[in-house]
Amino acid sequence: MAMTTHFINITLLPDPEFSQVHLLGALVAKLHKALVRLRREDIGVSFPEYSLRPRSLGKVVRLHGGEATLLGLMAHSWLQGMRDHVAVSAVALIPDGATYQIVQRRQFKTNVERMRRRRMRRKDESIEQAAAAIPDSVERTPNLPYVQMRSASTGESFCLFIDQAVALAGVSGKFNGYGLSQGATVPCF
Repeated sequence: MAMTTHFINITLLPDPEFSQVHLLGALVAKLHKALVRLRREDIGVSFPEYSLRPRSLGKVVRLHGGEATLLGLMAHSWLQGMRDHVAVSAVALIPDGATYQIVQRRQFKTNVERMRRRRMRRKDESIEQAAAAIPDSVERTPNLPYVQMRSASTGESFCLFIDQAVALAGVSGKFNGYGLSQGATVPCF
């Protein structure tokens, strides 16, 4: 798989009716559906305004890929319903001197009660047995920015936690249905 050579910025516009968090969730959900439907594994995503303090993904979603790949994605109507809420840049070359980063999903076991209920079902245990096996101390509060999503298969809402970390060098590879990867990098500039 070739390294990404081009990018597109999709910037959320201020909206009096919808919060930036709500619009970002809708945008990422639409992108996810498009990447899965089109079976794209060669489009990565990053968040140029990513911040841990305050915890935020910002208002810009940057898509990375080859020029033809990005033009092909944008030729589809995947942004339908979002056009009034975003500004989309033209496809542009990655600037010289860009560094690299890995943008990946991080999953956490965040709800001790849900973990106990799952254990009770799987091991046919009582609440007392599950509580003894899974103490309150296992519950974690992640400190990463996230997007609130809804599962298409179960309808349940979940947090898609994003970790963006500097990489020492560019690494080719595949991206998942969210444009994230455990090893492939995207340019950082």
